[in-house]
Amino acid sequence: MVELTGYIATIFIGVSLGFIGAGGSILCVPVMVYLFSIKPLEATSYSLFIVGMSSAVGAFTNYRKKLIQFDVALTMGLFSIAGIFVTRSLIMPAIPSNLGTVGHFAIKKSFASMVLFAILMLFASFSMTRSSADKRKESSQQKNVVKLSLCGIAIGFIAGLSGIGGGFLLIPSLVLFAGLPMKEAVATSLLIITMNCVIGFATDANHFLFNWSFLLKLTAFAILGIVGGLFIGRKVKSPDLKKIFGWLVMIIGSGILIKEFLYS
Repeated sequence: MVELTGYIATIFIGVSLGFIGAGGSILCVPVMVYLFSIKPLEATSYSLFIVGMSSAVGAFTNYRKKLIQFDVALTMGLFSIAGIFVTRSLIMPAIPSNLGTVGHFAIKKSFASMVLFAILMLFASFSMTRSSADKRKESSQQKNVVKLSLCGIAIGFIAGLSGIGGGFLLIPSLVLFAGLPMKEAVATSLLIITMNCVIGFATDANHFLFNWSFLLKLTAFAILGIVGGLFIGRKVKSPDLKKIFGWLVMIIGSGILIKEFLYS
């Protein structure tokens, strides 16, 4: 029953990516850890592959619709890739398994990883659920290359450290600093997520032994979800589903914090 729930959740990971161009990884890692019993650090690598491959399908679909802004994707994507590479290849291996103790409580790397995820999920949920009354004049925004580059580095660092694609940070950055309309921001975000995840997974390839049949099966479910998410995106008003997803992320993030602090 738990495994079936995991596969269903994987479909919704794809739905999230297809509809709002974000949220896949912050759901994927908890699914890997809590429903499939994969160790947190290994789960980040599984997440990078699943989210990367499903995002690639979404990006290709949007490419055919001419929604992707390649100049923006390359500017932010290349800097985020650099951030991911440095983080995954240099910073992560240097972090010890035991980070220290607080009183009698030992802070392990896996515990810190899941707490970081939960905190990021809560920040993401705040961004998704707050009122959209302050609608921006997206078309009037000017592309700021410097800000896009700095955002790319920051997103790459976060993605490398926690195994996420960074979509929930990419979307507001693409709207604010690149002036993209929401549909183009979603499409461009999927391409950048694909780039980030491919580099992150390739960096991890020699560190873990993957169950490829299981990994490919999950990826197929996520791709099924992203196709459904792209379809929903044409039928449902974006602000409404975005808020619903934001509340879901808030509930899951809060649950992770409670579990880690009470049952670790």
